[in-house]
Amino acid sequence: MHEGDFLYQAMIYLAAAVFLVPLAKQVGLGSVLGFLIGGIVIGPYVLGFIGEEGQDVMHFAEFGVVMMLFLVGLELEPSLLWKLRLPILGLGGMQVVGTTVLVSVITLLVTDLPWQTALAIGLTLSLSSTAIVLQTLNEKGLLKSEGGQNAFSVLLFQDIAVIPILAIFPLLSQSHGGSEGSHLWIDQFSTPIRTLIILGGISAIVVIGKFAVSPILAFIAKSRLRGIFTAAALLIVVAIAELMGIMGLSPALGTFVAGVVLAQSEYRHELESDVEPFKGLLLGLFFIAVGASIDFELIFSEPALIAALVVSLIVLKFLVLLLIGRVFGMKHDSNFLFTFSLAQGGEFAFVLFSFALQNEVMDTSVTNPLIAAVVISMALTPLLMMFNEFVIQPRFGTKESGERDTDEIDEEHGVIIAGFGRYGSTVGRFLQANAISATYLDFDPNMVDRMRKM
Repeated sequence: MHEGDFLYQAMIYLAAAVFLVPLAKQVGLGSVLGFLIGGIVIGPYVLGFIGEEGQDVMHFAEFGVVMMLFLVGLELEPSLLWKLRLPILGLGGMQVVGTTVLVSVITLLVTDLPWQTALAIGLTLSLSSTAIVLQTLNEKGLLKSEGGQNAFSVLLFQDIAVIPILAIFPLLSQSHGGSEGSHLWIDQFSTPIRTLIILGGISAIVVIGKFAVSPILAFIAKSRLRGIFTAAALLIVVAIAELMGIMGLSPALGTFVAGVVLAQSEYRHELESDVEPFKGLLLGLFFIAVGASIDFELIFSEPALIAALVVSLIVLKFLVLLLIGRVFGMKHDSNFLFTFSLAQGGEFAFVLFSFALQNEVMDTSVTNPLIAAVVISMALTPLLMMFNEFVIQPRFGTKESGERDTDEIDEEHGVIIAGFGRYGSTVGRFLQANAISATYLDFDPNMVDRMRKM
């Protein structure tokens, strides 16, 4: 067995996860930070168990992000997207536009980069890490809170916004001869034709997902072979990811769109349960690969520059998010959770910086320090959220006095319904129809208000 052997690499990654992630959870750091620390420890700059091949693993590990966005899409029925349209467009739109403008203007003021490059940097750094934020909020049980839901809405808008950002980058190219480093078949066409091909590919995903996938899954389900259905679920994700890759787009975007389309399918829950284990494993591998890819050589050679970039990125996004939270009337505790959770760069930055290099919007002297800053900001996110939880919230969030007295709960009821969502409300109506009283519990304050009015 040698260091380049696949089994050796698999053993190293799994050992890092098995030993360091539970340890990180035990000391309250969370699994995401455990994976990142594991990647740093086994990476080329600490123990050196993995070296340059870690970059190849990163491409494979990004498939965890692809599967995560597919599952996010499966959770989003079109009716829910319509219901969340105001926070998605309002919060998300203001965050992306505000951060882009602020970062672009500051880049122009402090550097001699052209405006095209500054705008590309602003657009890329406006995005946050869907993978780290959702995983951390889920672990802490905060995803259904007001701050968690608003963060989720912003992340949804950012994921969708990557599509127009990718379309804008070729227009910002400073060499009008096209991308020399790209060898995709689609690059032989002009920008308008490429746009039509991309829109056609996305439309094909929507049409096939709506009309063809359900009959195919129904045919496979009749075989009663769980393994084949799992293979079909993975085939859907892999095929869509490959199609988007052929068109030069992010595979995660295609699978997200497919997930939204399949959210109405009767096989939605089975798809979700089949893909979930693969998502968890690959997402963990992605976090380890992010930790292993931190370029400590660059950081140690230019520590002041990297530190300035990291601090500037976090502070600028923090200020934009905090202001937006106040504009939308969030309470202090929700606003701080919303702000601290999104004040970092995102995994789509790796895709966008690579695309910017291909289209000669920027060069490696610009992208390398920015990639290092984005990775460090992602690694700091769990620590920032812990700082909010243990330092900020006790001093500011809990000082707000409630507007009403605590609800009185009649403990004599024979039934307790925990969660008044779709299923809880259905069960509640059946109980009421049969004159059976129940106690209703819910984490969402808006739902509690609605129940009280009912």
